[in-house]
Amino acid sequence: MSSLSQTSIFRPVLTIVMSITIVLFGVIGFTYLGIREYPSIDPPIINVSTSYIGANADVVESQITEPLEEAINGVGGIRSLVSVSRDGRSTITVEFDLSVDLEAAANDVRDKVSQVVGNLPSDAEPPVVAKADADSEPVIFITIRSEKRPILDLTRIAKDVFKERFQTINGVSEIYIWGEKRYSMRLWMNPARLSAYGLTPLDVQEALRRQNVELPTGRIEGNETELSIRTMGQISTPAQFNDLIIKQEGENIVRFSDIGKAELGPQNLRTSLKRDGAPCVGNAIVTQPGTNQVAIVDEVYARLEQIKKDLPQDIEVGIGFDQTIYVRASIKEVEETILTAFVLVTLVIFLFLRDWRTSFIPVITIPVSLIGTFFIMYLAGFSINVLTLLGIVLAIGLVVDDAIVMMENIYSRIEKGEAPLEAGVKGASEIFFAVIATTVALVAVFLPIIFLRGQTGRLFVEFGLVIGGSVVISSFVALTLTPMLSSRILKRRERQNWFYRVSEPFFVWLNRGYAQSLLVFMKMRLLIWPLILGLGALIYIWGTTLPSEVAPLEDRSILRLSATGPEGATFEYMDAYMKQLIQYAQKEIPETEGIITVTSPGFSASSSVNSGFMRLRLLAPEKRLRTQREVAAQLSKDLPRFTDAKVNVFQTPTIGSGRAGLPH
Repeated sequence: MSSLSQTSIFRPVLTIVMSITIVLFGVIGFTYLGIREYPSIDPPIINVSTSYIGANADVVESQITEPLEEAINGVGGIRSLVSVSRDGRSTITVEFDLSVDLEAAANDVRDKVSQVVGNLPSDAEPPVVAKADADSEPVIFITIRSEKRPILDLTRIAKDVFKERFQTINGVSEIYIWGEKRYSMRLWMNPARLSAYGLTPLDVQEALRRQNVELPTGRIEGNETELSIRTMGQISTPAQFNDLIIKQEGENIVRFSDIGKAELGPQNLRTSLKRDGAPCVGNAIVTQPGTNQVAIVDEVYARLEQIKKDLPQDIEVGIGFDQTIYVRASIKEVEETILTAFVLVTLVIFLFLRDWRTSFIPVITIPVSLIGTFFIMYLAGFSINVLTLLGIVLAIGLVVDDAIVMMENIYSRIEKGEAPLEAGVKGASEIFFAVIATTVALVAVFLPIIFLRGQTGRLFVEFGLVIGGSVVISSFVALTLTPMLSSRILKRRERQNWFYRVSEPFFVWLNRGYAQSLLVFMKMRLLIWPLILGLGALIYIWGTTLPSEVAPLEDRSILRLSATGPEGATFEYMDAYMKQLIQYAQKEIPETEGIITVTSPGFSASSSVNSGFMRLRLLAPEKRLRTQREVAAQLSKDLPRFTDAKVNVFQTPTIGSGRAGLPH
């Protein structure tokens, strides 16, 4: 095995090429790595949603929710199953164990759902099975509002202008339009007139199905000409709907205008999205798994500036939230730490070796090992996040160990008078298995992390593999590049440099002090066992008394409020209540930078007409006097006086998603 070092010494070009290859593969892997704040630790979650318009909660539960639950319960790996049945809608949330693959779980749920679709009411819409993982959360939300235009027009602009431009960005998975109002034909019926004509809403529905239809009608063929025929059976204007024939008895015709009226309006009147109290719509952008979220958001901002140039003057565009703000801040701090650690390690090596030649050899190991680690991250499907970068920070101090040991052994032989090439060959052969042993020992410390289960294992598996991979690469560099450089760069000095001569007395004193302390300790070596037991007891006592959590709560300048009104509360009731919360936040919370509210949402399993959400964005921590925790404490204290509904205040967790929907 030591022939590897010998070959590297006598074939310097090959050695350099091998190190350059490691760097090139690392650079290539780096370009393909996604960027996020933390690894995904959220369990696989599948949502099954079914709409049954007009049915009350009891009917939805008995005819839709219960059959679907019985079928889905047969899927393996389910951790919990929660269902919510409300008027017109059934939502089932299935949470799987962390070890379950999300795609496989989604396919299993779809198979089970398809088996019972035929048993559901014919009027119900087909169940929709959707995945809800950490990558399905929007990374940026852009609000669009106007004081002159209705929400219907803003929805069209959000779809035809903003969504069309954003969905072509590389890495974008989906773009939601929150707060949208879709055009629809609303048919208002007068119950008294229906009764007078002996009609019911089912008669109107049947008339629509019979007359509002467009069927293929064939073609007309001539000797030399052929024409296709289209029957204009679709009706689209209010006048056409008002002229719709509902009933005919002889010459007596009952049209829809006789029992009601048709008008063009929004499909859903019972939901509202507002920015600082003003109605708005917005584009929520979701990225594909493993993509560079920071680069995608940068491109969104660039295209947004282009879109603004062509927008009418009355359109106001704002940023509802940008999740990459925290990613950028965290990554920047870790990058600064990496640079600081590299400088400190280099400085410490130089201070102890006191020569630029001997310092350069172990220092060159650092970039080669760390850059090569990015290729291992790419092969393992990891991302650039806080924990992988922290692993690189820790690895900076570990990857130089083998190189220092190898270089020091070769240098000691050179100082004894051996030729550099001879010293390199003999020194490398002596230390070869020692380097292998230290590498295996270090890897054995970190690799067992990959066998951890649960959130902790999912969180730190990338951390452990990054350190283990960097140590393995550094060992290879120490056995190839280090002996080659040592045999070419190092030389015996007849007279050391001035810094070496000045600092030598200190190191002589340090060595003498260590030798004396070692002699004293060896005389009392039996005390080592009580000392180890005592330290172990202290570690156990302190470790069990300290509070534990996955990660400390960070000040992210975001607070979320969830309001639930009394059963039977109308949309108007909740909208008025949310208006009170907006006025309170604007008046009593001076740290407020932006407020996004949604009344009676339809995106969450627990949402209904009597619910509402608020996302309170605070000023940056350096621009306010109070912390996020203090503002949350004030809200929790003051909001109970608004007795029309129950309000809960949430702070965004540091790791993991709350999955509370908009506006979380």
